[in-house]
Amino acid sequence: MAQETPRFNEDQPTPAPTDAPPEVVAPLAQFEGREPEAPAWFKAAIAHAPERSFVGPEGRRIELLTWGEIGKPGLLLVHGNSAHADWWSCIAPLLATEYRVAAMSLAGMGASDWRDSYSPNDFAADALACVKAARLDEGPGKPVYIGHSFGGSQVFYVACTHPERLKAAVLIDVGFGPSPEDEARIAERKARAARGPRPYPDLTTALSRFRLMPPQPARNLYIVDYIARRSLKRAPMEGGGEGWTWRFDPQMWDKLDRAPMEAVTAAGPPDLKVPIAHIIGEISTVAEREKTVEWRTPLPDSTVKFFVPDSYHHVLIDQPLALVAALRALLATWPA
Repeated sequence: MAQETPRFNEDQPTPAPTDAPPEVVAPLAQFEGREPEAPAWFKAAIAHAPERSFVGPEGRRIELLTWGEIGKPGLLLVHGNSAHADWWSCIAPLLATEYRVAAMSLAGMGASDWRDSYSPNDFAADALACVKAARLDEGPGKPVYIGHSFGGSQVFYVACTHPERLKAAVLIDVGFGPSPEDEARIAERKARAARGPRPYPDLTTALSRFRLMPPQPARNLYIVDYIARRSLKRAPMEGGGEGWTWRFDPQMWDKLDRAPMEAVTAAGPPDLKVPIAHIIGEISTVAEREKTVEWRTPLPDSTVKFFVPDSYHHVLIDQPLALVAALRALLATWPA
């Protein structure tokens, strides 16, 4: 069998199967707008609120969250597609005891501005600007970039194109390429995006429609609820009044220029000058792909790789404390 060429669309908008159970298609519906019970560690973490700011001028602004003391080693956290910086808000405070930590919302997501087009080159420029604004480079050495899913592929791109700007890159469950979409699915997605966001009449309804992408059973629903509430914004309803809609640009995927990303592996895996680590959910589709002999990853053989037990793709939600422990141990000893 011919080896598959990596494609950088691992978390593109994915409809849930029509026969998927409620814990996949509507994990928060059971709470009817109420917040789920949360453990003490989570409450303590989110109580450590970040400083919130924006980087860049109006129309190009990027949302930036920061924790920890300036002068400590720097970490930049980058979320997945259609997500936002607050996906890291229960994890970053646990890292901020030893690091200066920043989380950015990619353009078109979170509270960052939407754009007419999106490109890995622009995502990279935004990341570098966030590092400077957060003063991550004022610690003892260059910052480490950490990215989940689509955000991990953007971190990979920065490592390929700006290796002099970071110490190392940590990828979290980055797939680097399922099969391309078929024409029917592309047409369906474009039609849905062209209609624009349809506001939900109330917060309870909006929360009941939140699900993870790609589809998976939702665990630790107190984290899912926290993320979902910060994925929404107020929007005008037809006929008057206000409802709620998602904060990400629904046309982002069709505005994305994939050419720069695909170019970095056009001649095979790039000669990376930056150490790379890959943390993988042990029961994610990425883990399944890693076991396939025919699969060709763009990551070098020197990549430090390990698996988080009992975790699907969304490791930040499925196993947040295990992820923190893994990052702490990794960053304490690597790279040498």
